[in-house]
Amino acid sequence: MSIDRIVFAFAGTVILISLALSQYHAVEWLWLTAFVGANLLQSAFSGFCPLAIILKKMGAKSGCAFK
Repeated sequence: MSIDRIVFAFAGTVILISLALSQYHAVEWLWLTAFVGANLLQSAFSGFCPLAIILKKMGAKSGCAFK
């Protein structure tokens, strides 16, 4: 699996978990959803993604979005 797919899968998982936590625990968990969304938006324009950097250092193969 490439870095791109791992980043998207991780972001989607965190968003779904935070949405569930906001329904069952506290509405403040939606801030995590907002943070992940903002990070995805800025990485779309800048190409900078902290998770992609970590995954690259761990040896994951590069995709076409994050180099």
